[in-house]
Amino acid sequence: MAEIIIRNLRKEFGDFIAVESSSFTVRDGDFFMLLGPSGCGKTTTLRMIAGLEMPTSGEILIDGEEVGTKPARQRDIAFVFQMFALYPHMNVRKNISYPLVSQGMRRAEVNKKVAEVSRILGIEDILDRPVSGLSGGDRQRVALGRAIVRNPKCFLMDEPLGSLDAEFREHMAGELRELHDRMGATTVYVTHDQREAMQMGDQIVVMNHGVIEQLGIPQDIYDYPATMFVADFIGSPPMNFLEFEGNLSTGIDSVELDGQTISVPTLKESASGTLVLGVRPEHVSFNDSSGYRGRVEATEYLGTSQIITLSTPNGTLKVRMDSKETLREGERVGISFREEFISLFDRKTGKALLSEINSRLDSNGRS
Repeated sequence: MAEIIIRNLRKEFGDFIAVESSSFTVRDGDFFMLLGPSGCGKTTTLRMIAGLEMPTSGEILIDGEEVGTKPARQRDIAFVFQMFALYPHMNVRKNISYPLVSQGMRRAEVNKKVAEVSRILGIEDILDRPVSGLSGGDRQRVALGRAIVRNPKCFLMDEPLGSLDAEFREHMAGELRELHDRMGATTVYVTHDQREAMQMGDQIVVMNHGVIEQLGIPQDIYDYPATMFVADFIGSPPMNFLEFEGNLSTGIDSVELDGQTISVPTLKESASGTLVLGVRPEHVSFNDSSGYRGRVEATEYLGTSQIITLSTPNGTLKVRMDSKETLREGERVGISFREEFISLFDRKTGKALLSEINSRLDSNGRS
């Protein structure tokens, strides 16, 4: 397998900039996620790595070789599409073996590789069945088999589980990650599903409007979002945002909300104007002695937990708590925050303010 290095990658379609100055490294053996909403540039980035789109500028290195101007067939990659792209007139065996047959490989070697791949994927019993009658999960395994059989330098996957139902997607995501680990593969995987990215990824790039908002391990992206977009896109419910006016200087370790002092991680930069305190629902609790108060507006039961929606002087606040706790609509409650998980943002730029807890992240959120 191979390391993939992207340097200042840019793609223009006329006046539209699909990807702007993207740089990142996919380490050898990583399961690397490109995450973001529709139209953010993640699939365009993947297609440029694959050679299906030529970059306007920038570099793409695979295993140390610059491949930005090479066609897809010369990059030694395997691409798995969302819609499987199988040959309906062929059975499973012929679909998997097709890349090897087209290369002129000897029949005995082809049969050996197909048998090996089908054993890894657990599809030995369907090799002679037509693909048209297979379930979505089995078709996905066949598509993976056709990619794996070539033993490429890296695998590129464009929302390969997108057409499966929610329950089976989660199952297949686990299988795909296990397969990746067994093979020691280098995989770049595109998805708009933040749960899928958090479940499978070693590293995640979060993209928005063609720009990388943050790159990091899943835990850092969740706990220490580099921008308000990332904080809002990751998490269900997403991070709470409470606005306030402030004039903060380096070294400050508290802010004022509605006249109440709230402890925050010590700041390492100054900011003023409209600022935002961000906190995840599970890092909010109720405290009768707290002077910062909110009014219960709604309750959403989720089985073992519930989401409480509060109105506060600084905005709406959602709290995740045990479902056995009981609160009445209209009740006023005291609110506390877990200081070590508070993020502060500049509303104008949308960027997180540098503090003692996120200081290891640079301007692009790289840890």
